[in-house]
Formats: sequence, C-alpha cells, structure tokens
Amino acid sequence: MKFPILFLGALLVVSFVRAAEPARRAITHEDLWLLKRVGAPVASPDGKWAVFSVTQPAYEAKDLSIDLWIVALDGQSPARRLTQTKAGETGPRWSPDGTRLAFVAKRDADEVPQVYVLNLAQGGEAERLTRLSTGARSPEWSPDGTRLLFVSEVYPGATDDTANKAAAKALKERKYNARVYEGFPIKHWDHWRDEKVAHLFVQEARAGAPARDLLARTKLAALTGFGGRQTDSGEDLPATWAPDGRSVVFSATTTRERSAYADVPLQMFVVAADGGEPQALTQDANSYGEVEFTPDGRTLVVNMETGGDGQTYHHNRIVSFPWPFDAARRKVLTQTLDLSAGRFAVSDDGATVYFLAEDGVQVRLFSVPLAGGDIKAHAVNPEGCLGALSIGGEALVATYDSAVQPAEIVRIDPARGLRVLTHFNDEALAKLDLGKPERFAFRSRQGRPIDNLLVRPAGFDATKKYPLLVVMHGGPAPQFKDQWGLRWNYQLLAAPGYVLVLTNYSGSSGYTEAFGQAIQQDPLRGPADEINQGADEAIRRFAFIDATRQAAAGASYGGHLANWMQATTTRYRCLISHAGLVNLETQWSTSDSIYHRELNNGGPIWEQGPIWREQNPVRLVGNHFKKTGWITPILVSVGENDFRVPANNAYENWAYLQRLQIPSKLIVFPDENHWILKGENSRFWFSEVHAWLARWLK
Repeated sequence: MKFPILFLGALLVVSFVRAAEPARRAITHEDLWLLKRVGAPVASPDGKWAVFSVTQPAYEAKDLSIDLWIVALDGQSPARRLTQTKAGETGPRWSPDGTRLAFVAKRDADEVPQVYVLNLAQGGEAERLTRLSTGARSPEWSPDGTRLLFVSEVYPGATDDTANKAAAKALKERKYNARVYEGFPIKHWDHWRDEKVAHLFVQEARAGAPARDLLARTKLAALTGFGGRQTDSGEDLPATWAPDGRSVVFSATTTRERSAYADVPLQMFVVAADGGEPQALTQDANSYGEVEFTPDGRTLVVNMETGGDGQTYHHNRIVSFPWPFDAARRKVLTQTLDLSAGRFAVSDDGATVYFLAEDGVQVRLFSVPLAGGDIKAHAVNPEGCLGALSIGGEALVATYDSAVQPAEIVRIDPARGLRVLTHFNDEALAKLDLGKPERFAFRSRQGRPIDNLLVRPAGFDATKKYPLLVVMHGGPAPQFKDQWGLRWNYQLLAAPGYVLVLTNYSGSSGYTEAFGQAIQQDPLRGPADEINQGADEAIRRFAFIDATRQAAAGASYGGHLANWMQATTTRYRCLISHAGLVNLETQWSTSDSIYHRELNNGGPIWEQGPIWREQNPVRLVGNHFKKTGWITPILVSVGENDFRVPANNAYENWAYLQRLQIPSKLIVFPDENHWILKGENSRFWFSEVHAWLARWLK
C-alpha cells in the first residue's frame, strides 16, 4: 500500500493547533456537553475524500443535529457540510464508483429510518430509496453499484411489507397489553424484546424499487434461536457482498434461545442475492463478527472470538478464509499478538491487513501480511487512541482522540505519523485548562503488573495538597485509556480540585488474554485490592495527594466495586455508585444477560459456591457492626430503564443503607438507561457528584 508524501515535515505526533489565549480555566459541564462529536470516517474508493457524521449537541433534544461532512484527504482544504436537515444522517457508505453516498435518516415524512442516496457528482437533494414500514439501516453497495444490501427488523412469518404492515396493525389494535415469552432473552439494555427479528434485504439502487427479504420463508430464519448481534441500537446482522455480487455473506446465531444456560456464538452463512436457503459456512464454538473481502475477492477476512472453553473473556482475533470458502484452511492472522484486535481494513493491494488494538491505555495501529507472518506495531500515536479505521484507495483514515482532545479525523501514514484533517473543537478547547494524564505502574500482591493513570485538576499547583478521587472503570473488559469521554469525563470529575487515580485492574482488556481472564471466579475482591493498592502507590509517589482525604467512585462494574468497597473498607471518606450491583444473586436473576455471570462466579447460584457467598456485598452487612465496612457515606444513582444492572439492585442497596443509618443519597432517573444520556440529566448528575464529594472531602 503506497502513501503519497503529503505530510509537512517529519510529523510523528499529532499536533492540534490552538490559537493563543490568556489563562485557561477549568472545564464546565456546558463546555463538555456542547463540544461537537465527530463520527467514524468512511474513505472514498479513490482515497481522495472521507465522509463522516458530526453531532452538534444541545441540552434540548429538539435542538440537536447530526449532519454529514466531507473532507479532502490531501489536507489542502477544510471539511465542509454535505447535509443540513433537522433529521440526523448516519451510516454513510460510498458507491463503488465514488459518485453516490448512501446513508440512513428519518426525515419529515418518515415514520422509521430509511436509506437515502445523495448523488455527489450531480448535486441536489438526497433521494429516499427504501420505503419499508419496518425501516432500513446498515446499507452496503453491491460490487457493481446497482443494488443495496441493508438490515430491517420484521415480524415472524411476514414475507413482504404488506404482511409486516398487517402484523403491526394487529398489534396496535390488540385489546390486551401483555408481553409473552417462551424463552430467553426477554430484554436488552433498555428495551424489552419484541417479536421482530433482523433480516437482510436487497433492493435495486433506485427509488421505488421493490425490496427482497433474503431470509423470508427460509428454514434458517424460522429457527427459534435465529437472531443477529445485539447492539445498543437494535439487532444487527454483520454482512457483506460476495465479490461477484451473486451472494451475501453474513453472521448470525441459531442458538439464541439457549442464552440462559449456554454461549450463543455467531456463525457465518452465505445466501444467494436473489433469495434461497442460506448455507452455513461455519459450525463451531467460536463467534464470528465483522466480515470483509479483500479487493481481489480471493480471501474473506473476519473478526473471531474463541469459544467453548468455559472462559468468559477472549481476545478478538482476525482470521482469514480462502474464497470460495474452505473452513479447513482458516488462518488466524493475529495469533501471535497477545492483544485483542478491533476494527480492521485491508489495503488496496490486498497484501496487508491494518487493524486497531487496545494496548495498555491506548488504541494503536498494527498490521499483518494477509499471507500471514510478523505483526508490526506502528507508533503513529505516542499518546491517545485511534478509532473507526477505514481505507480507500491509498488512504488510511481514522478518528483520533485523547484525554485532552475530543475525536477528530486524521489521515495515517503508518511509517510517519498522523495528519489532522478536522478542527471542530479547537476554538472551544483553547479556553480550557486540561491536564494530560500521567501513566504509572506497580506490581500487585498477586504478582501482576497493574497500569494506572493519574489526572491533575485545572490550575494544578504541586506545592498544594489535593484530595484523591479513585475512579473505577466498568466492564470489566474495557479499561481506562488516554481518551476523551462524555459520561465519565476525567477533566470534569477533576475540575473542582481533585487528583484522579484510574487503575486498570485485573480483567481489563488492553493487556494479555490471561490478564483479562484473571477476574473469573474473583469478580470483586481481587480487582478492589488492586485498586486500593493503586491508591496507595499514588500516595507514595505523589506528595501533592492528601492521604487523609480519599473517595472512590464507579459506574456499572465500577459501581459493583464501589459497593464492594462499602462492604469491605473504611479508607474512603465517601463513595459513589452508579448502576452498581449490591447483590450478586439478584443481579444474576434480573439482568438481561445471565449465563456469563454464572461462569464468572464458579457455578449456578443454587450450588452456593464460595464466590456467591464470599464476594457478595449484601452478605457482609455484619461488617457494619464490626466497623470494618458498611459505614461509609455513599451516593447511589440508577436509570430506571437499566436492564443490564436493573434498578432493583439500587433499591435493595438503599434499603440496607437506610436500615443501617448510613449517610446516603439515592438518585433515580426515570427516563435513563444504563447511562445518563440526556443533557440536563447529565448536568444534574455531575453537579450531584461534585456536591457529594465536596460535602465529605472539603
């Protein structure tokens, strides 16, 4: 893959140009919330352009906008807006000849999102192509640019849109209101599962053309366990066109109804583009995700996660299969890299697979020959994280962000560095005092190397003493990174004058596979010990930390850990637990996902193994009377629509806190899910967090 010389000088690191300004100030919630949010870039086939979405946020949902922008990849001109409508546009995809752009939008006349196409060569308004009552998303152009593949969720047994409309009408006119289930799962994140299931459709790329449901009337789709990949926005079927345009390769599960008691891997299938019964390409314990063909059409490249060995965590691997498909000749391209491979893209000459991987506190670029061989790490970002990798022609593009910089679009030269192509937030950031995180490490009492970040507040003065806020990440599989965040922003948490310590405890995903698996059958005690050791190490190293004023906070798995800290230690003056479990048993029985919790805790609840008994915060309430736990003031918050860590755990926690007369506060958000996503709710939550910390630390 060749890269033209368009980088100014030896650009080895990212340099965001900021205008000269007077003294900078601490970030506010308004600063954080109103920064523009740049989406994933998609490079044009000729490598000259990239299209991406930009969200202009607002506190009122009616004032928020999402538009598509385009930027030249030679860096010679600024980005410009392509769309400017009240409806948001997402998921852009270039046609093979680079003249048209497909995207998804729900415009004024639409009841559900549809696929639109904008002709960039001719100009003018975008034209709506799909008109399905069930909507359309995830468009993919056929190799010859004459058809579009997309996903829509349809009613069981409905073979066309007329049948889907009839099913929707019958549901609306039904006299009773009830949800009825005969198997698992029944909910996902913040919504109850309904009857609809994701199907693949093909339509000619012209308005008014009929759309063909490729899975209608098939035995595969009729299986009780058939389904796609569950995402935050619905059910998805990762899919791509075969090189000749005559078939489609996709990933789906056939065992979803077993999810209460077994793993549910995604397998690969192929189906003719004009319909017919899909044929299974894989039938094993592994799970297959994103699928992509090499430019010459001779190789299929796929994300794969190992399964079938009882482990709850595995690295994602990049694997290849020859095409026509031969499962016996599978090649695991990233086997020798003990990191989890993320988004990948194949070079235009088909010789190299570029991919991103979490590597400690960063997301970095790697490459491997398609034929197999040595994996190369490309040191293009000494700081921060890359994301959303895309290749077009000879151009490699991505997003780049860090703890002091929201995402922008960059072009990557694997040998030389990054070139920043967009500057949406430079002016706003120039006013803010944002401290770069400092990395430090120690070896835990279990002998594991533990990575940490330390963040200083705005206006930091090394001669002063600062309270310590220990922040515990969720997951547990993700980890703290040198990355910009919205829901748990380092800078905003530190702004009132706190030093943050962020510990990547055992179970964090940016390290070895064994490190990621170490949390199994030690879900709370081991990670909590490492977090406390991280605080001790920071106090030892940094004289500006006031050891007499410590607090700890976390959300999701971090909330679980906050509740464990409540039960086991008195070192913290106060705690904050958002979306945290307090009872392993009720979490297992009410969450939208249960089987991996059983594996993680060493067996089913009724066997009452040691984890269920010894690492369950509610079973340690007696520590309150021993004054060794369950005495620390705690702020508990939860979204009422959270089905991953259901609100009943917060309510149960609250009952214990009130019964034990522990200083505490409960905040319930009736219209939020696992995260606090609405602007005013987020502003209120951060203000309550800061007020709680100030009450007990200052």
